[in-house]
Amino acid sequence: MKSFKRITLVAAAMLLASGCASVPLADQAADAEAKKFTVPMDKASVYVFRNESFGGAIKMPVTLNDRMMGDTGPKTYFHWLLDPGSYKIASHTENTPELVVDVEAGKDYYVWQEVKMGLWTARSLLHKVDNTNGRKGVGESRLIAEKPQ
Repeated sequence: MKSFKRITLVAAAMLLASGCASVPLADQAADAEAKKFTVPMDKASVYVFRNESFGGAIKMPVTLNDRMMGDTGPKTYFHWLLDPGSYKIASHTENTPELVVDVEAGKDYYVWQEVKMGLWTARSLLHKVDNTNGRKGVGESRLIAEKPQ
């Protein structure tokens, strides 16, 4: 029984560390524009980033107020310009962590989607991070193409 558990854990670790999930990426001009970190005075700028390679074979669906926004892959990010208010961001993995972010016009916000090892597939956590760490994480990542309406 112990060897079965050990084999299962090793297999899960290999799956999480290998491969690379492909998600649709925005063009380089849109990525560069988002990385200027400018915020319109009437909107809030929200970035959700996954700047690690761990779990690279796994896509992680993300919702905003229960609306599917798409999947993250390794070293990718979403960028949304939102009206001021309260928003629920969720990461749909083996678990479903949620983070409520209250945003104000003219400010930017950063949410790190951390990849964790799960029992059968990847798990995740969502963390609101400061501008310095957020900009660093976004800088290490590529912008995900907007999902058609």
